[in-house]
Amino acid sequence: MTVGRETSIRPLRTRPLWVFVALGAAGAVLAVGRLVYSGGFLDWWVGGGLLAALVGVAFLHAITLEVGADADGVRYGSLVRRRRSLPWADIADLRVHIQYGRHGEEYFRVGVLLRDGRTRRLPLPLSVSRHDRPDFDARLDELRALHRRHGAPESDHLAVISRRTAGRGAAVPLVLCVLLLAGAGLAAWLVPVTGATKDAWESAAPCTAAAPPAEREECLTTLPAVIARTEVNGGKGPSRLYFADGRPVDRVTVSREGARGFRAGDRVELTVWRRQVRVVAGEHHVWREHFTGAGSVAVLAAGLALAAGYPGARVLLHRRGRRLPDDEVLPSALPFAGVLVATALWLLPLCYLHPLGLPASPGAVTWAVAGTLGTLGLLVAAWRATRVRTPARVPATAAAPGRSHDETGDRHEEGAEDVFLAARFLESTDYNPNHFGTHVVLGDGPPAVLPHPGPGRFAARPIPVHRLTATGVRRPRGGDGDAVPRGWHVAELDDAGEAVRLAAAPADLDRILRALGAARAPAARLSANSPGIVRDP
Repeated sequence: MTVGRETSIRPLRTRPLWVFVALGAAGAVLAVGRLVYSGGFLDWWVGGGLLAALVGVAFLHAITLEVGADADGVRYGSLVRRRRSLPWADIADLRVHIQYGRHGEEYFRVGVLLRDGRTRRLPLPLSVSRHDRPDFDARLDELRALHRRHGAPESDHLAVISRRTAGRGAAVPLVLCVLLLAGAGLAAWLVPVTGATKDAWESAAPCTAAAPPAEREECLTTLPAVIARTEVNGGKGPSRLYFADGRPVDRVTVSREGARGFRAGDRVELTVWRRQVRVVAGEHHVWREHFTGAGSVAVLAAGLALAAGYPGARVLLHRRGRRLPDDEVLPSALPFAGVLVATALWLLPLCYLHPLGLPASPGAVTWAVAGTLGTLGLLVAAWRATRVRTPARVPATAAAPGRSHDETGDRHEEGAEDVFLAARFLESTDYNPNHFGTHVVLGDGPPAVLPHPGPGRFAARPIPVHRLTATGVRRPRGGDGDAVPRGWHVAELDDAGEAVRLAAAPADLDRILRALGAARAPAARLSANSPGIVRDP
């Protein structure tokens, strides 16, 4: 196959899947044969055969998937699903989408960005493990080469869309926020209902002989009964008490502890209120139905509303970053989560103690006002903490290798104490083999990469500062990986012609770049003036 002319992509490792296709075919034959034999009567054999046939069709679709690309565009389909085509003129760019499994697995797929703003995801190529990545990258390079040759890409940059980027979409957190708010509204509506029910139960009095039948539902009626047997459920199911001869009722659902307190043959008294048994009183044990108070329901409503705040904050951050590139990482919503936790500390007790509204007491009013002001202050701080910070320009010491550290003002002091800064080179290099480095040390000695935060320079790898030149600083992107915190910045470096990325917190990154620039000039002069020193290749 010649890259840039035509490519055809098929699934990998399809041989084991043919077993399921064969089982599906056998299920279809079984279902048809059973229908003919039984005269059209549906039974479990027919249902099982049809289910196996559906599974076989699904696997047949997966096996016969094919994505092709040539001078006209991209086409994809299978034997089960009709083929579709996308001309190169309609494709603005190709990108990579990272999907996540239930246990954190990452699946890589190719997405097609159309010129009208819509996105289509191609079924192939697909990477489900690190062993598939080489083939995935090779197929992606073929598609991009065809796009550059026959289309008009909007950018040479390959955008990687992950769950942290602006192009991911906010449909899931928006739906979750709406559902939690609906639950909070329903719980809030039930607050006065549950409060009135509990108050009516606590104020109910025994019925008198002269009470009319219409009023006996609101008073307490006591009836004798004999327990026939008990049913104690050890799981999550309900426990029950059964009564002899089904009088006055056949059974009553009670708690597990309530069922364990009674034995067959016990004589008990049943208290009936609003046509239901509320109390079962025996000689040695009494069971009472629990009535939820208004305070508990109010706490539930407030908790659901606060829980809706986190997905709402994610939607807000997505809205704030609508002008960012699709592959740029959005700020974290954790500052807003801190606001919600702090609000819960004062709001939930207040809702429990005063579910139906604040009283006129100065203590409760002061509590609510102070908590509200504290929440507003934390919201302002969270809003400022989650704003998109534009990276500063590359420091002059990092961008101008011809300057000495006397000109830049960043002198390296001999004997200065080592400073360990959290930073990561995102590429595996000779000074960062297998991505082992987690920190960069500056101070008493040359800058170096370490796999620990100090103290000491054990296992340090010196950074070849004379080879590195900073070309720019940017915010993290989806292609940088989830190991880069959202608040960090990424410096793009040139390492003797190879692109290298260094990620760190903004202030730490600026300090590291200045130190690298200050140390590069004397290292370059020393290697140039000393014939015995050979530059690193």
